[in-house]
Amino acid sequence: MSEFAVGDEDFLLDGRPVRLLSGALHYFRVHEAQWGHRLGMLRAMGLNCVETYVPWNLHEPEPGRFRDVAALGRFLDAAREAGLWAIVRPGPYICAEWENGGLPYWLTAEAGARARTRDERYMERVSNWFGQLLPEIVPRQIDCGGPVIMVQVENEYGSYGSDAEYLHRLTGLMRKLGVTVPLFTSDGPEDHMLTGGSVPGVLATVNFGSHARVAFATLRRHRPQGPLMCMEFWCGWFDHWGGEHAVREAGDAAEALREILECGASVNLYMAHGGTSFAGWAGANRGGGALHDGPLEPDVTSYDYDAPIDEYGRPTAKFMAFREVLAEYAEGPLPEIPSPPAALGATAGVELTAWAPLDAVLEALGGPETSGPVPPTFEELGVERGLVRYAVTVPGPRQPYPLTVRGLRDLAVVYVDGERAGVLGEDEDCLKEPVAGYARVELWVESLGRVNYGPRLGEPKGITGGLLHERQFLHDVRARGLRLEALDDVGRVREVASRELPEEGVPGLYRGTVVVRGAGDARLELPGWTRGFVWVNGFALGRYWSAGPQRSLYVPGPVLREGGNEVWVLELEGTARRGSDEADAPVLRAV
Repeated sequence: MSEFAVGDEDFLLDGRPVRLLSGALHYFRVHEAQWGHRLGMLRAMGLNCVETYVPWNLHEPEPGRFRDVAALGRFLDAAREAGLWAIVRPGPYICAEWENGGLPYWLTAEAGARARTRDERYMERVSNWFGQLLPEIVPRQIDCGGPVIMVQVENEYGSYGSDAEYLHRLTGLMRKLGVTVPLFTSDGPEDHMLTGGSVPGVLATVNFGSHARVAFATLRRHRPQGPLMCMEFWCGWFDHWGGEHAVREAGDAAEALREILECGASVNLYMAHGGTSFAGWAGANRGGGALHDGPLEPDVTSYDYDAPIDEYGRPTAKFMAFREVLAEYAEGPLPEIPSPPAALGATAGVELTAWAPLDAVLEALGGPETSGPVPPTFEELGVERGLVRYAVTVPGPRQPYPLTVRGLRDLAVVYVDGERAGVLGEDEDCLKEPVAGYARVELWVESLGRVNYGPRLGEPKGITGGLLHERQFLHDVRARGLRLEALDDVGRVREVASRELPEEGVPGLYRGTVVVRGAGDARLELPGWTRGFVWVNGFALGRYWSAGPQRSLYVPGPVLREGGNEVWVLELEGTARRGSDEADAPVLRAV
């Protein structure tokens, strides 16, 4: 048993000053079988602590239905076994480039602008969630013999709101439920953020990527006493689909880290190891500069983050540069760098043998069809991650007029009388060719990830403003949703994707096998495919998209097995080639 405390100038462990050298590693972005290796990599880099967020939406997919909340406890046990302290950031909002910033879609649909405020119904939901979550943290606090030394209150709240009573109530709730270790907040080093996001009597920390002395000077204007800490040292950055891969030069990042430590401060590397946003959990941002109110910028599946430990768990040049800096602050020699996990023994092509059209997939695995005067949102259909087919009739006879989708979020593949008519998005929401009546129109709409940061957090998905033919709204809209989770059911997928492959590449669910010799970490390439999702042995790898910059999907070695492995690909746009064409077949390669 030990006591961890916040002193006037330092963190104190049993009264002795200590410096926290922490690294962010999200347990939910790393296959559980690989936690031990990644935590060992943190130790070898020179860190003494690991930090993780907790995504509420991953663990409570529906109100009152909880899913593997104990995963956090298992991760904290793994951290203790690795010889690391732990910092837990349970939100309830986490950002993290994660779907809806970690808030359940059903919660933000219910709460609207009252989310992240002291609203009674919202706080009741938070209290119920924390009642499930905190029992995984409380017995693992350092004063109980565990690794947890600090717990965060909310997350960068000063970037969003100014409800001081909300933060005060969250603090009280955590204390009531048994959190005894120090609490803290984290915000950008700007006056309005620190004013809006900090709590009297609770340690305030700051997040930044450079100019440590300036950032800490700002913090000191607000908090003259207390240990200095950069809770998020942004040593890399994340990528958006259709954008450039973000890279930060190792030497530049190492010098910024050195400046933090020269200030006498503690630090948390964000990210030490980013991992992967498996299963379509990647969020999205809004462009438009500081207001974050511009075009949607969906985040890629990889959360490599240009971190010192890359997506595959390998040390990078940045790792070695950080290790050199951190070694100067270590109490003894650093541990040896762990050997990398086993890699795939040999390149293996995926043989696709069966298929089902999207209509058949929706019929077998989708939710119930609804019919009403206006298009329902994803939230109203109970779809968190996935797609919705909207169907409407253009009455006739009538002359051709423009067909417009108002408030489209995010992408729609449109069919008129069974023929593909185009792909629409927020920036191009009108079909190029006018539509005459009578006509049958179908729109397959996909969510590209809910906004995880800024004032448009919690905005709904789907067709949110209606369908227009010229200036006339089209009513009597039928809708049916397909949740991505439905495709985790191996047996159902086998039954559905059982037809012979089509002659031409079309949208649909493709099923096949890949024979592995020497199971280990791999990457899956999909040449000639456009946009969709992949599963291997029922494990959801995430979204692929030819828009780049990500060109392959990470397949953790524990997902694969010797011999035959099942693969299915849900292609949404229809430019995939026939699976028998060897040049266009998916292929597994060693990392």
